[in-house]
Amino acid sequence: MAGVETPAVGTPAGMRKINQRAVLDLLRRGGPATRPQVAKDTGLSKPTVSQALLALEAAGLARPTGQTSTGTGRSAVLYEADPTAGYVLGVDIGREHLRVAVSDLGRTLVARRDERNTARSGAALVTAVGKIAADAVAEAGLTDGDIVLRVVGSPGVADPEKRCFRHAPNLPGWGRAGLIDDLEAALGPDLVVENDANLTAVGEWESGAARGASVFGCITIGTGVGMGLMVDGRVFRGATGAAGEIGYLPYGRTRAADEPGAPPARGHLEEATAAQSVVRGARELGLGTAKSAREVFRLAREGDELARRAVETEADRLAYTIASVAAVIDPELIVLGGGMGTAADLLLEPIDRALRAFTPLVPKVVQGELGEEAVLTGAISVGLRAAEGLVFDRRVGAA
Repeated sequence: MAGVETPAVGTPAGMRKINQRAVLDLLRRGGPATRPQVAKDTGLSKPTVSQALLALEAAGLARPTGQTSTGTGRSAVLYEADPTAGYVLGVDIGREHLRVAVSDLGRTLVARRDERNTARSGAALVTAVGKIAADAVAEAGLTDGDIVLRVVGSPGVADPEKRCFRHAPNLPGWGRAGLIDDLEAALGPDLVVENDANLTAVGEWESGAARGASVFGCITIGTGVGMGLMVDGRVFRGATGAAGEIGYLPYGRTRAADEPGAPPARGHLEEATAAQSVVRGARELGLGTAKSAREVFRLAREGDELARRAVETEADRLAYTIASVAAVIDPELIVLGGGMGTAADLLLEPIDRALRAFTPLVPKVVQGELGEEAVLTGAISVGLRAAEGLVFDRRVGAA
């Protein structure tokens, strides 16, 4: 990424940067500490730590935050990483919603905006995203220059050559060449674009239901269907970035070998399992009043028999999905996210029952903990990982 430099190891300047980074990383991970504590925990000498702290304070990366007694009557200055040294903007773009958050480097949200997505074209959506992001930055009392990194979570797979999103049929115009360039013009430089299911997986792994999992999939089901897959703390993307596009798994009727036609924009499994399929199934059973999946789940909780049957059918389809995933990647855990994750209390038991009828490969299936915050949580986490290095290199280089 532009702006990140690796100091030359072995030179005095390079060693100073390495020491400063070690001290800063300790303060970021361990919280406020005194000079002696930093020296003990890093293995650096006290004079080296003092020089590093002075340099970090001059660069605006660390600051005194109080004093503590050493037990001998004297007090020692506590230092902390300065969370205001930079900010990260996270954006969650969905078919029905737009969510934006701004976080400082200490992971404190300083602004948050939520709006319905009423755009019906790619250009209109880019404009709407730019406006809500600008409003959030202004709400935080910041300028565009304060934002170190911008991370956008969106359905689909970013195409680095055409600069657009592939496989995002629920967002009209999102496949137009150059769209990511338009997003960058609307949001600002240092833009990272990522699949929303991948960001959900990152969020659940770092601070949700998948903490500690080494191989897991996070299946998100709402307007569309997707999956983020993580192996040993890293997102697995596949050869072209489309790993986890499980909406394209074949399901139900398949095209005969001699039937002409291009692959569908929406996959068979997505058609069968996305939120609207729950409504369609409920109506086919005779529940003509159902207008949304949320309403079907509410009626099922209230004991409506037709709604319960619709939920059972959805659970069977999800079990088929999980069985297909389990046979390929053998995950230890599957997390249910997206809008459908909020109905896990109704779905988990029938999913487990159907899974055991489908396959001997039965991973643990749990409800996501982050709900609607999952994509933003993942976006902020991804942004902060990169921003910490960017801020250090830019400020220490300029100091």
